[in-house]
Order: sequence, then C-alpha cells, then structure tokens
Amino acid sequence: MSALSIAWLEDREDDFPPVESALDRRSEAPGLLAAGGDLRPSRLRRAYAHGIFPWYSLGQPILWWSPDPRMVLYPAEFRISRSLRKTLQRFIARPDCAVRVDTAFDQVVAACATTPRHGQEGTWIVPEMMQAYRAWHRLGEVHSFETWIDGQLCGGLYGVAIGRMFFGESMFSRQTDASKIALAALVAFCRHHGIDMIDCQQRTAHLASLGAREIPRRLFTRHLHEATGLPPVEDWTYHRSMWTELGLVPSPPHPSLV
Repeated sequence: MSALSIAWLEDREDDFPPVESALDRRSEAPGLLAAGGDLRPSRLRRAYAHGIFPWYSLGQPILWWSPDPRMVLYPAEFRISRSLRKTLQRFIARPDCAVRVDTAFDQVVAACATTPRHGQEGTWIVPEMMQAYRAWHRLGEVHSFETWIDGQLCGGLYGVAIGRMFFGESMFSRQTDASKIALAALVAFCRHHGIDMIDCQQRTAHLASLGAREIPRRLFTRHLHEATGLPPVEDWTYHRSMWTELGLVPSPPHPSLV
C-alpha cells in the first residue's frame, strides 16, 4: 500500500477527507481513510460525527477508518436466544445483581484493554487511546454500561454518544455472558430513549449472532447525520424498568435496596 494512498493529518485543526475516499475492498487496508493528527475530544467528536473512528496499534501513527460496509446493530433487531433470556431473567431477579452506567468508567476501559480475546494478540486500546476516551468521558459523551454481580464488576462495555446515536467501542467479560448482559441493557436503554442504531464498526461473528448486520456506508452516514443532530439523552441512569423494553419483567426490588 502506497503511503500516498491516504491523507496525512498534520495541523491540529486539519479536516478529515470525505469518507468516500477511504481505501476500498481491493486494498490491503479497506476502510483506511487518514493517518496522523491527535486524539483530542474535539477532533474525536468531529470524526465520529462523520462516521470515522481511530484504530491502531502501538508503534503506529494514529489511523482513521471509515469501512464500507458498516456493521451496525438496530436495537429493534437485537436477538435474544432462549439461553440468554434465561440468563437475563435470573440476573434481574437477583438482589445482588445490577446494571450501572458510568460508575466505573476507567475500570471498564482498562478491562477492555487487558482482557484476553480468543484469536487476538495485543490490543488496539493503547495508553494514548485510554487517556483520550477518559478525557472525553469527563465531557459527558462517552459512557460505560457495567454488569455488577455481588459487588464485583464482572463485565461491561463503553462507547460514544452523540445526539441519538451510540457508537460501541469495546466489551469485556469476566463471567459467562456478563458482556452480553451489558449489551442487552444498552439495547433496552436505546429503545427507551429513541436511539435507533448502535454502531459496531466492523463485522464480528459474535455481534452477528446478536442481530448486528452490515449496511452500506452511504446508508450509515445518512442515518448518522440525522441522529447526531437530535437532542442528546440527558439522564444516563439505567432503571430496572427498562428491562421491559426487551420483554423482561423485573421482580420487585429487594427490601434492603428500598
């Protein structure tokens, strides 16, 4: 791949090239759009609002991507298997289990960066990336959904929220299905607040099994421009009643929690 095939961002205020200029499927790096620049929240926000995200490894420059097709999960299409439904029902019935939002953001990001993944060596969540998303989190546009069991953080995910669009970044699990519980809670939250699409960036078999699918980039960016212009969610609290969005009936809260 020629170094001249993509744009190099030098100035701190350099604009991104049009996403249509990203390398296509015939290249060695399909979806690669640009390199360089920085990870300040203002640049990251501009990137995400245009369907662009950073993804690179230690020793590489910052690489910016906009793949075509794009993997997305429509909350209305979230697929709950019979076994997952049983897991969710048991989880919400237990007084020592809870989904929380933004109570352990730094821990979630660190766990996503360090939890081993089958068939994957190393991580793209390099220290610079962790620092950047923590800074953006403090500005209120990056959130974590956390699975807590018996007082322990057992799984979770984090992602970016702009307007009524959620961009999933990474998940981790320390117990069976703990990350799926967090994702199910995110889906319920999105349904409740009128967020109609969750960006999953690139295809994985795991996400496909849960109902995610690929769509053309042009359809993704069209939805993106509409959704990011809508008023943002103000209250990022996960209420037990939101489980009803998935057809799950929360049991009454335990007396000790009232």
